Amino acid sequence: MKDRILKILESLEKLDRRIIFIFIAGAVALPLIFPMNIDFSVTPPVQSFYDSIQSLPEGAKVLLSCDYDPGSMPELWPMNLAAMRQLCQKNLKIISIQLWATGSPLAEAAFNQVAVGEFNKEYGVDFVNLGFKEGREVVMVSLGNNIPSTFPTDYHGNKVEDLPIMEGVKNYDDLAMIINISGGLPGTKEWILQVVTRFHIKLASGCTAVSAPEFYPYLQSGQLSGLLGGMKGAAEYEKLVGKIGLGRRGMDSQSISHLVIFVFILIGNIAYFSTRKKKKRE
Repeated sequence: MKDRILKILESLEKLDRRIIFIFIAGAVALPLIFPMNIDFSVTPPVQSFYDSIQSLPEGAKVLLSCDYDPGSMPELWPMNLAAMRQLCQKNLKIISIQLWATGSPLAEAAFNQVAVGEFNKEYGVDFVNLGFKEGREVVMVSLGNNIPSTFPTDYHGNKVEDLPIMEGVKNYDDLAMIINISGGLPGTKEWILQVVTRFHIKLASGCTAVSAPEFYPYLQSGQLSGLLGGMKGAAEYEKLVGKIGLGRRGMDSQSISHLVIFVFILIGNIAYFSTRKKKKRE
């Protein structure tokens, strides 16, 4: 029996690496196609993000700033969809802008998928995409003075003043909160420095995992109402919103692939030390 086990371990030690690659590929791909819905706990920053939106009264108007590009989509796109989903579930009015030019088509695609495709919301009444405006922090401050003057037309060329959703909206005083999906600069830090501290409006942020540690002090100081960090934050948020999306699928894929890698490392080490011990005896 012992000799048989040693033979198996010897064969595993010489296992073709291509077989390992196939196992890893399967571990990554299968959970993306067939969600495993692995359970996990929700961290306080994500819960705060969710609660800050849930606390808003129905019909309140929220500014959604989509400031990212295709390079950060794996982490931020699931957050964008989930945030829109929660806003629509609560029947909140969404006013979207972009400080990154690459964010405009992504915001438009998210609206088409969620607001229109899932909730049958009406453009100009329930949501609007004001589009991109160059100027970074200057635009942020300008919105605090006059939003229609800063964005006289929307992404589609419609006059902002003619849209029902913009009725009574002049500046930040007429908005319930800001949600920023941030891929970098300008992003969450600039919203905090230029807007939150000056206009005293509530801000919640979704950012990449590598950026999240920078923003935890703002969360603790109360300058951020909630924070989603990377794909893990997106997955936790999707759990709260109640719909499995790319965030949870991605975390399932990561978890299973890490487990498979760990198993192969464990088997490899056991095989190596067992066969080495046998060679010493011989």
